[in-house]
Amino acid sequence: MQSNIDLRSDTVTLPTRTMREAISIAAVGDDHSREDPSVNQLEIAASEFTGKEAALFVPSGTMANLVALLTHCGRGDEVVAGSESHITNHEGMGAFVLGGLSVRTVTNDFKGRISLEELKNALRPEWPKTAVLCLENTHNRCGGSVIPKSEIKALATVAREHAVAVHVDGARIVNASVALELPVADLVEDADSVSFCFSKGLGAPVGSVLCGSRDFIEEARFNRRLVGGAMRQSGIIAEAARYALEHHVQRISEDHANAQWLYNELGQLDGITMDPAGCDTNLVFFELDPGIDGQKFRSALAENGVRCSGTSERRVRMACHLGVDRDQVKEAARRTAKVLAESIGRN
Repeated sequence: MQSNIDLRSDTVTLPTRTMREAISIAAVGDDHSREDPSVNQLEIAASEFTGKEAALFVPSGTMANLVALLTHCGRGDEVVAGSESHITNHEGMGAFVLGGLSVRTVTNDFKGRISLEELKNALRPEWPKTAVLCLENTHNRCGGSVIPKSEIKALATVAREHAVAVHVDGARIVNASVALELPVADLVEDADSVSFCFSKGLGAPVGSVLCGSRDFIEEARFNRRLVGGAMRQSGIIAEAARYALEHHVQRISEDHANAQWLYNELGQLDGITMDPAGCDTNLVFFELDPGIDGQKFRSALAENGVRCSGTSERRVRMACHLGVDRDQVKEAARRTAKVLAESIGRN
């Protein structure tokens, strides 16, 4: 029986043995009352990691972004976000549904970049007032691309000229940091707030964090409770996140190397076109040729022990992560070639 190789996402990682040991001895208390020592230590570590004054532990990245928007904005304000951003496409429009905020999009190009000129034209002083610009780094739907510090700085400069705050959805900001060989604190220096996930490349089972000024995080604590995110003895999951932050940052380069190998290997196959964004980090995208049914392809690949995901009918995503090594990536490429050949042969 062949082994299963799960490349759907870096969220499918399981806690390592040593992470489980750290969880088992975690000191806990009531986090809502700020009495959980593991959560408190994690928030201090996260604020130092991002170069911000304070941090707030939350259950998910989507909640971190929602709490950030609720804190930056008043009801009726406008959020500007990229057309391909996670906030726009994958968070249930929570800002609109729960916060009474409008979301205006600016175009993301194939590398997730935003035109300065388009941004200038999108920012509005009133009716509705633009309150926050949201950037994403790395950019999931645009090839897992890295947004360099210079670009963040340029966009933040435009935003500040219009009295608009800047929030970075840094779900995979650690991947960007490793790829650029630049500390996270330097990379998000020009942002007012940043969120990042522990449950993706860092390999923790659950949790994200929102970082910003002390006043911002104090208000964010209220908004976390408003959306049901206040927790009790959450030190159990916070200790896993802290372990990941201390032990799993540097190993992310292995995921990037595996993804680059996979991108190059798949690029030699007939029947697909590799994403023009390339492979900056741990995500590999390709487009199936017309005539190859995407659903049937993914189903056939799963039957051959390789699970993947996609952002459209023919676009496929494969994510390298803590749970797969180079040998498994090589085997995934071999099985993908086999399924592709069979798919082409049926057409």
